[in-house]
Amino acid sequence: MKMSRWQRARTTAHLFLVGVRRRMVLGARAVLVDDGRVLLLRHTYTPGWHFPGGGVEPGETAEEAARREAEEETGFRVEGPMSMLGLYLHKHEATDRDHVAVFVARAHRQVKPFRPNGEIAEIGWFAFDALPEGVNSGTARRVAEVAAGARDVPGLW
Repeated sequence: MKMSRWQRARTTAHLFLVGVRRRMVLGARAVLVDDGRVLLLRHTYTPGWHFPGGGVEPGETAEEAARREAEEETGFRVEGPMSMLGLYLHKHEATDRDHVAVFVARAHRQVKPFRPNGEIAEIGWFAFDALPEGVNSGTARRVAEVAAGARDVPGLW
């Protein structure tokens, strides 16, 4: 059943106001895995090493966002299925309302070379048991879960 123009306008206004009031954000991260290694990146604007990812855009699924962000940020395109590792609450000093859907991809290929830019300083492949100095603590926990084959592990990002 289609919504009338009035219903669509009212629903859009309601969802906008709820979103502004609650200030909740949904993000997605892609854990690209290859033979016991994981792809991480370092941003220009925040310390530490992280998985590629970003915000879920309107009309986009979390998995679509994870795929898009991986390719935009690293040049690697996810091919084939992704499995959802979990949905995590990402708490930090600025907010406690960010939720991040984390997906694991084992099939991917490089479709364009990585070049440092205003957002991403560098990328690298790291062994599960040899993560770089300064890796984000949440990222390290997710890598440990992937290495252990864990699914839906509760806890904070």
